[in-house]
Amino acid sequence: MIELGISTFGEKTPLEETNETYSHAERIRQLVVEIELADKVGLDVYGIGEHHREDFAVSAPEIVLAAGAVNTKKIRLTSAVSILSSMDPIRLYQQYATIDALSNRRAEIMAGRGSFTESFPLFGYDLKDYDQLFDEKLDLLLMANEKINLNWKGNYTQTIPGRDVYPRAVQEKLPIWVATGGNVESTIKIADAGLPIVYAIIGGNPKYFKKLIEAYHRIGLEAGNRKEDLKVGAHSWGWIAEDGEKAVKDYFGPTKKVVDAISKDRPHWREMTYEQYLVQVGPDGAMFVGNPDQVAEKLIKMIEDLKLDRFMLHLPIGTMPHDEVLKAIELFGTQVAPKIRAYFAMKEVI
Repeated sequence: MIELGISTFGEKTPLEETNETYSHAERIRQLVVEIELADKVGLDVYGIGEHHREDFAVSAPEIVLAAGAVNTKKIRLTSAVSILSSMDPIRLYQQYATIDALSNRRAEIMAGRGSFTESFPLFGYDLKDYDQLFDEKLDLLLMANEKINLNWKGNYTQTIPGRDVYPRAVQEKLPIWVATGGNVESTIKIADAGLPIVYAIIGGNPKYFKKLIEAYHRIGLEAGNRKEDLKVGAHSWGWIAEDGEKAVKDYFGPTKKVVDAISKDRPHWREMTYEQYLVQVGPDGAMFVGNPDQVAEKLIKMIEDLKLDRFMLHLPIGTMPHDEVLKAIELFGTQVAPKIRAYFAMKEVI
Protein backbone atom coordinates (compact mmCIF):
# COMPACT_ATOMS: atom_id res chain seq x y z
CA MET A 1 0.00 0.00 0.00
CA ILE A 2 1.26 3.46 -0.88
CA GLU A 3 2.67 5.51 2.02
CA LEU A 4 1.77 9.20 2.06
CA GLY A 5 3.32 11.98 4.05
CA ILE A 6 4.73 15.47 4.37
CA SER A 7 8.24 16.81 3.93
CA THR A 8 9.49 20.26 4.90
CA PHE A 9 12.64 22.34 5.23
CA GLY A 10 11.13 24.67 7.82
CA GLU A 11 11.12 27.45 5.22
CA LYS A 12 11.00 31.07 6.42
CA THR A 13 10.59 33.50 3.55
CA PRO A 14 8.56 36.71 4.16
CA LEU A 15 4.79 36.21 4.21
CA GLU A 16 3.04 37.56 1.12
CA GLU A 17 0.38 39.75 2.72
CA THR A 18 2.33 41.28 5.62
CA ASN A 19 5.97 40.85 4.52
CA GLU A 20 6.64 39.64 8.07
CA THR A 21 8.96 36.67 8.63
CA TYR A 22 8.58 33.95 11.23
CA SER A 23 11.67 33.65 13.43
CA HIS A 24 13.72 30.46 13.32
CA ALA A 25 12.50 29.63 16.83
CA GLU A 26 8.85 30.16 15.94
CA ARG A 27 9.14 28.14 12.74
CA ILE A 28 10.77 25.24 14.61
CA ARG A 29 7.96 25.21 17.18
CA GLN A 30 5.43 25.24 14.34
CA LEU A 31 6.97 22.09 12.89
CA VAL A 32 6.27 20.13 16.07
CA VAL A 33 2.61 21.15 15.81
CA GLU A 34 2.62 20.05 12.15
CA ILE A 35 4.04 16.64 13.03
CA GLU A 36 1.38 16.10 15.68
CA LEU A 37 -1.41 17.10 13.28
CA ALA A 38 -0.05 14.89 10.48
CA ASP A 39 -0.16 11.96 12.91
CA LYS A 40 -3.69 12.85 14.05
CA VAL A 41 -5.08 12.97 10.49
CA GLY A 42 -3.55 9.60 9.61
CA LEU A 43 -0.57 10.40 7.40
CA ASP A 44 2.16 7.77 7.26
CA VAL A 45 5.40 9.74 7.41
CA TYR A 46 6.79 13.19 8.19
CA GLY A 47 10.25 14.26 7.01
CA ILE A 48 12.42 17.28 7.79
CA GLY A 49 15.41 18.39 5.74
CA GLU A 50 18.75 19.68 7.01
CA HIS A 51 20.01 23.08 5.83
CA HIS A 52 22.53 25.64 7.05
CA ARG A 53 21.20 28.90 5.60
CA GLU A 54 18.99 31.73 6.79
CA ASP A 55 15.92 30.95 4.66
CA PHE A 56 15.38 27.49 6.20
CA ALA A 57 14.96 27.09 9.95
CA VAL A 58 16.21 23.55 10.53
CA SER A 59 19.87 22.58 10.78
CA ALA A 60 19.22 19.68 13.18
CA PRO A 61 16.10 17.80 12.01
CA GLU A 62 16.72 14.98 14.47
CA ILE A 63 16.00 17.30 17.41
CA VAL A 64 12.72 18.52 15.93
CA LEU A 65 11.72 14.94 15.08
CA ALA A 66 12.54 13.85 18.62
CA ALA A 67 10.20 16.55 19.94
CA GLY A 68 7.54 15.38 17.49
CA ALA A 69 7.98 11.76 18.56
CA VAL A 70 6.77 12.33 22.11
CA ASN A 71 3.10 13.16 21.43
CA THR A 72 2.56 11.07 18.29
CA LYS A 73 1.55 7.45 18.00
CA LYS A 74 1.77 6.09 14.46
CA ILE A 75 3.51 8.44 12.03
CA ARG A 76 7.01 7.52 10.88
CA LEU A 77 9.67 10.20 11.41
CA THR A 78 12.52 10.72 8.98
CA SER A 79 15.13 13.19 7.87
CA ALA A 80 14.55 14.56 4.38
CA VAL A 81 17.51 14.66 4.05
CA SER A 82 20.44 14.26 6.41
CA ILE A 83 23.51 15.66 4.63
CA LEU A 84 25.59 12.57 5.23
CA SER A 85 28.71 13.88 3.46
CA SER A 86 29.31 16.52 6.14
CA MET A 87 28.31 14.66 9.30
CA ASP A 88 29.56 11.78 11.42
CA PRO A 89 27.67 8.59 10.44
CA ILE A 90 27.99 7.15 13.94
CA ARG A 91 26.40 10.21 15.53
CA LEU A 92 23.69 10.11 12.86
CA TYR A 93 22.89 6.51 13.72
CA GLN A 94 22.86 7.25 17.46
CA GLN A 95 20.55 10.24 17.01
CA TYR A 96 17.98 8.27 15.06
CA ALA A 97 18.29 5.26 17.35
CA THR A 98 17.33 7.69 20.11
CA ILE A 99 14.33 8.92 18.10
CA ASP A 100 13.44 5.27 17.59
CA ALA A 101 13.32 4.84 21.36
CA LEU A 102 11.23 7.99 21.89
CA SER A 103 8.80 7.05 19.12
CA ASN A 104 8.83 3.30 19.82
CA ARG A 105 10.06 2.01 16.45
CA ARG A 106 9.07 4.85 14.08
CA ALA A 107 12.42 6.44 13.15
CA GLU A 108 14.00 6.40 9.70
CA ILE A 109 16.97 8.06 8.01
CA MET A 110 16.93 9.58 4.54
CA ALA A 111 20.55 10.15 3.57
CA GLY A 112 21.63 12.46 0.78
CA ARG A 113 24.41 14.61 -0.57
CA GLY A 114 22.23 17.67 -0.01
CA SER A 115 21.04 20.22 -2.53
CA PHE A 116 23.16 22.99 -0.98
CA THR A 117 26.83 22.96 0.02
CA GLU A 118 27.01 25.38 2.98
CA SER A 119 27.63 22.53 5.41
CA PHE A 120 30.98 21.59 3.82
CA PRO A 121 33.03 24.66 4.83
CA LEU A 122 30.99 24.99 8.04
CA PHE A 123 32.16 21.57 9.26
CA GLY A 124 35.59 21.55 7.65
CA TYR A 125 35.01 19.37 4.58
CA ASP A 126 36.39 19.92 1.09
CA LEU A 127 33.94 19.97 -1.82
CA LYS A 128 36.49 18.19 -4.01
CA ASP A 129 35.80 15.10 -1.87
CA TYR A 130 32.03 15.41 -2.42
CA ASP A 131 31.40 11.92 -3.84
CA GLN A 132 34.04 10.05 -1.84
CA LEU A 133 32.77 11.47 1.44
CA PHE A 134 29.21 10.37 0.74
CA ASP A 135 30.11 6.88 -0.45
CA GLU A 136 32.40 6.09 2.48
CA LYS A 137 30.10 7.58 5.08
CA LEU A 138 27.11 5.67 3.71
CA ASP A 139 29.09 2.43 4.04
CA LEU A 140 29.94 3.30 7.66
CA LEU A 141 26.33 4.21 8.45
CA LEU A 142 25.12 0.91 7.01
CA MET A 143 27.70 -1.00 9.07
CA ALA A 144 26.63 0.79 12.26
CA ASN A 145 23.04 -0.14 11.44
CA GLU A 146 24.03 -3.81 11.11
CA LYS A 147 26.58 -4.32 13.89
CA ILE A 148 27.16 -3.23 17.46
CA ASN A 149 30.94 -3.68 17.40
CA LEU A 150 32.75 -1.85 14.59
CA ASN A 151 36.18 -2.50 13.11
CA TRP A 152 36.57 0.17 10.48
CA LYS A 153 39.49 1.64 8.57
CA GLY A 154 38.59 5.09 7.33
CA ASN A 155 40.05 7.21 4.55
CA TYR A 156 37.57 10.10 4.64
CA THR A 157 36.16 9.07 8.03
CA GLN A 158 37.64 8.09 11.37
CA THR A 159 39.18 4.67 11.99
CA ILE A 160 37.23 2.66 14.57
CA PRO A 161 39.22 -0.10 16.31
CA GLY A 162 36.64 -2.55 17.63
CA ARG A 163 34.33 -0.09 19.40
CA ASP A 164 30.67 -0.60 20.30
CA VAL A 165 27.92 1.75 19.11
CA TYR A 166 25.02 2.51 21.45
CA PRO A 167 22.12 3.04 21.87
CA ARG A 168 20.73 0.53 19.43
CA ALA A 169 17.54 1.15 17.50
CA VAL A 170 14.40 -0.47 18.88
CA GLN A 171 13.67 -1.74 15.38
CA GLU A 172 16.03 -4.51 14.34
CA LYS A 173 17.50 -2.02 11.86
CA LEU A 174 16.67 1.56 11.04
CA PRO A 175 15.16 1.94 7.57
CA ILE A 176 17.71 3.92 5.55
CA TRP A 177 16.54 5.55 2.32
CA VAL A 178 18.87 7.37 -0.06
CA ALA A 179 17.72 10.53 -1.82
CA THR A 180 18.73 11.81 -5.25
CA GLY A 181 17.59 14.49 -7.63
CA GLY A 182 17.57 11.98 -10.47
CA ASN A 183 21.29 11.43 -11.05
CA VAL A 184 21.86 8.28 -13.13
CA GLU A 185 25.09 7.26 -11.38
CA SER A 186 23.50 7.71 -7.96
CA THR A 187 20.53 5.58 -9.04
CA ILE A 188 22.88 2.77 -10.11
CA LYS A 189 24.82 2.86 -6.82
CA ILE A 190 21.66 2.86 -4.72
CA ALA A 191 20.19 -0.02 -6.75
CA ASP A 192 23.40 -2.06 -6.43
CA ALA A 193 23.30 -1.54 -2.64
CA GLY A 194 19.67 -2.67 -2.49
CA LEU A 195 18.58 0.45 -0.64
CA PRO A 196 15.23 2.22 -1.04
CA ILE A 197 15.48 5.37 -3.14
CA VAL A 198 13.72 8.75 -3.00
CA TYR A 199 13.59 11.07 -6.01
CA ALA A 200 13.13 14.82 -5.66
CA ILE A 201 10.66 15.50 -8.48
CA ILE A 202 10.41 19.28 -8.39
CA GLY A 203 10.38 20.31 -12.03
CA GLY A 204 9.52 19.16 -15.51
CA ASN A 205 7.25 16.22 -16.23
CA PRO A 206 7.34 13.43 -13.59
CA LYS A 207 7.10 10.86 -16.41
CA TYR A 208 10.76 11.57 -17.17
CA PHE A 209 11.62 9.55 -14.04
CA LYS A 210 9.87 6.41 -15.27
CA LYS A 211 12.82 4.94 -17.19
CA LEU A 212 15.17 5.79 -14.33
CA ILE A 213 12.94 3.97 -11.85
CA GLU A 214 12.65 0.98 -14.17
CA ALA A 215 16.45 0.89 -14.40
CA TYR A 216 16.72 1.09 -10.60
CA HIS A 217 14.51 -1.99 -10.23
CA ARG A 218 16.29 -3.91 -12.99
CA ILE A 219 19.80 -3.17 -11.71
CA GLY A 220 18.81 -3.86 -8.12
CA LEU A 221 17.39 -7.27 -8.98
CA GLU A 222 20.36 -8.15 -11.20
CA ALA A 223 22.63 -7.34 -8.24
CA GLY A 224 20.82 -10.02 -6.22
CA ASN A 225 18.72 -7.73 -4.02
CA ARG A 226 15.23 -8.63 -2.88
CA LYS A 227 12.32 -7.01 -4.72
CA GLU A 228 10.71 -5.93 -1.44
CA ASP A 229 13.85 -3.97 -0.50
CA LEU A 230 13.83 -1.94 -3.72
CA LYS A 231 11.28 0.65 -2.69
CA VAL A 232 10.82 3.92 -4.55
CA GLY A 233 9.67 7.18 -3.02
CA ALA A 234 9.29 10.69 -4.36
CA HIS A 235 8.75 14.13 -2.98
CA SER A 236 7.31 17.10 -4.84
CA TRP A 237 6.23 20.63 -4.01
CA GLY A 238 2.55 21.31 -3.45
CA TRP A 239 -0.29 23.09 -1.71
CA ILE A 240 -3.90 22.22 -0.89
CA ALA A 241 -6.87 24.47 -0.17
CA GLU A 242 -10.61 23.94 -0.37
CA ASP A 243 -10.75 26.40 -3.27
CA GLY A 244 -8.50 25.13 -6.07
CA GLU A 245 -8.20 28.45 -7.89
CA LYS A 246 -7.25 30.19 -4.67
CA ALA A 247 -4.66 27.50 -3.95
CA VAL A 248 -2.97 28.13 -7.31
CA LYS A 249 -3.10 31.90 -6.82
CA ASP A 250 -1.78 31.85 -3.22
CA TYR A 251 1.06 29.38 -3.82
CA PHE A 252 2.76 31.27 -6.63
CA GLY A 253 4.29 34.13 -4.64
CA PRO A 254 5.95 32.06 -1.89
CA THR A 255 7.21 29.52 -4.43
CA LYS A 256 8.64 32.23 -6.68
CA LYS A 257 10.53 33.73 -3.73
CA VAL A 258 12.31 30.44 -3.09
CA VAL A 259 13.03 29.68 -6.75
CA ASP A 260 14.29 33.20 -7.42
CA ALA A 261 16.57 33.09 -4.37
CA ILE A 262 18.04 29.75 -5.43
CA SER A 263 18.51 31.00 -9.01
CA LYS A 264 20.99 33.59 -7.74
CA ASP A 265 23.29 30.79 -6.56
CA ARG A 266 22.75 28.31 -9.38
CA PRO A 267 23.35 29.15 -13.04
CA HIS A 268 21.01 26.39 -14.31
CA TRP A 269 18.05 27.80 -12.34
CA ARG A 270 16.03 30.77 -13.62
CA GLU A 271 13.66 33.17 -11.90
CA MET A 272 10.14 31.78 -12.07
CA THR A 273 7.53 33.36 -14.33
CA TYR A 274 3.80 32.90 -13.80
CA GLU A 275 3.56 31.10 -17.14
CA GLN A 276 6.21 28.57 -16.07
CA TYR A 277 4.43 28.13 -12.78
CA LEU A 278 1.12 27.36 -14.48
CA VAL A 279 2.81 24.64 -16.52
CA GLN A 280 4.13 23.04 -13.32
CA VAL A 281 0.75 23.09 -11.56
CA GLY A 282 -0.90 21.83 -14.75
CA PRO A 283 -1.66 18.17 -15.56
CA ASP A 284 1.89 17.29 -16.69
CA GLY A 285 3.85 19.36 -14.19
CA ALA A 286 5.62 18.36 -10.99
CA MET A 287 3.74 20.65 -8.56
CA PHE A 288 0.60 19.37 -6.85
CA VAL A 289 -1.55 22.41 -6.19
CA GLY A 290 -5.32 22.68 -5.99
CA ASN A 291 -8.33 21.46 -4.06
CA PRO A 292 -8.29 17.95 -2.49
CA ASP A 293 -9.89 16.25 -5.49
CA GLN A 294 -7.53 17.91 -7.96
CA VAL A 295 -4.44 17.02 -5.94
CA ALA A 296 -5.61 13.45 -5.32
CA GLU A 297 -6.35 12.80 -9.01
CA LYS A 298 -3.01 14.18 -10.15
CA LEU A 299 -1.14 12.24 -7.47
CA ILE A 300 -2.89 8.98 -8.34
CA LYS A 301 -1.72 9.38 -11.92
CA MET A 302 1.91 9.98 -10.96
CA ILE A 303 2.01 7.24 -8.32
CA GLU A 304 0.56 4.76 -10.81
CA ASP A 305 2.79 5.85 -13.70
CA LEU A 306 5.99 5.64 -11.63
CA LYS A 307 4.92 2.71 -9.42
CA LEU A 308 5.81 4.56 -6.24
CA ASP A 309 5.80 3.00 -2.78
CA ARG A 310 5.90 6.35 -0.96
CA PHE A 311 5.05 9.94 -1.77
CA MET A 312 5.84 12.99 0.37
CA LEU A 313 4.19 16.31 -0.41
CA HIS A 314 6.62 19.13 0.31
CA LEU A 315 4.24 21.57 1.89
CA PRO A 316 4.88 24.44 1.46
CA ILE A 317 8.20 25.40 -0.19
CA GLY A 318 7.88 29.12 0.61
CA THR A 319 6.40 30.37 3.87
CA MET A 320 2.60 30.42 4.10
CA PRO A 321 0.52 31.52 7.13
CA HIS A 322 0.76 28.71 9.64
CA ASP A 323 -2.97 28.29 10.12
CA GLU A 324 -3.26 27.73 6.37
CA VAL A 325 -0.40 25.19 6.46
CA LEU A 326 -2.21 23.28 9.18
CA LYS A 327 -5.41 23.34 7.11
CA ALA A 328 -3.51 22.02 4.08
CA ILE A 329 -2.08 19.15 6.17
CA GLU A 330 -5.57 18.39 7.46
CA LEU A 331 -6.97 18.30 3.93
CA PHE A 332 -4.14 16.04 2.77
CA GLY A 333 -4.74 13.60 5.61
CA THR A 334 -8.54 13.59 5.70
CA GLN A 335 -9.47 14.03 2.03
CA VAL A 336 -6.56 13.49 -0.35
CA ALA A 337 -4.92 10.46 1.30
CA PRO A 338 -8.17 8.45 1.74
CA LYS A 339 -9.03 8.91 -1.93
CA ILE A 340 -5.57 7.76 -3.04
CA ARG A 341 -5.58 4.78 -0.67
CA ALA A 342 -9.06 3.72 -1.76
CA TYR A 343 -8.04 3.82 -5.41
CA PHE A 344 -4.99 1.59 -4.93
CA ALA A 345 -6.82 -0.74 -2.54
CA MET A 346 -9.42 -1.28 -5.25
CA LYS A 347 -6.66 -1.95 -7.80
CA GLU A 348 -5.16 -4.61 -5.51
CA VAL A 349 -8.54 -6.36 -5.21
CA ILE A 350 -9.01 -6.33 -8.98
